Amino acid sequence: MNLILLEGDDFIGDTEAVVTGRRYQHVAGILKAAKGDVLRAGLLNGKLGEAKVLEVTARQVRLSVDLKQPPPQKQDVIVALALPRPPVFKRVLSSLTAVGVRHVVVLQTSRVEKSYWQSPALEATAVKEQMLLGLEQAGDTVLPELWLRKRLKPFVEDELPLLMKGRLAFVAHPGTEQSSPCGIKRPFILAVGPEGGFVPSEIEMLKTKGFKMVSLGCRPLRVEPALHMLLGRMMDF
Repeated sequence: MNLILLEGDDFIGDTEAVVTGRRYQHVAGILKAAKGDVLRAGLLNGKLGEAKVLEVTARQVRLSVDLKQPPPQKQDVIVALALPRPPVFKRVLSSLTAVGVRHVVVLQTSRVEKSYWQSPALEATAVKEQMLLGLEQAGDTVLPELWLRKRLKPFVEDELPLLMKGRLAFVAHPGTEQSSPCGIKRPFILAVGPEGGFVPSEIEMLKTKGFKMVSLGCRPLRVEPALHMLLGRMMDF
């Protein structure tokens, strides 16, 4: 945790806040903060700054908060991701948040097990928890936008054209001859399929909308390393 991330309910005054639970355990148990220590802090979807420790008790830490700095800018990147296995989804969502992706769309595709959608990992509280972990890691405060879309064709036909306006569009597919570009300086959208990739009809559907096929070479990779490698190459850090 590189940032103590506060929410509105944590404040007991204009500049005073109290943290409990997981954040308390980190501040008191891992950082071993004491009265007078200054920590890096931020307000969810708001500004960054400092929090001075006023009091540490057995259950909470009271802070004096001064938040004046803007959060880091998001990368103008959209990731359209076929829903992976729930444990992978949790890790991927946290890492996409940490690298500053602006918008994540989670999709049902032919090779995605429909039972995945029943996982507790997709419940609102679990999703928020993973995104908060990503923000705390990266020292950011602004949550990415997240869409869950259980029907691919209506999404591609009705919503995708609006998302693509002013953006380059790429679909990652194993075995494609064209390598993924590096350091893209324009907004873009990247579609990444499940472990077996998109089926041919899905690839054709995306290509008709203007997506270009790219790959990382001849080695089929699991979703998590493939996504990290693609974004590492394509995003303009």
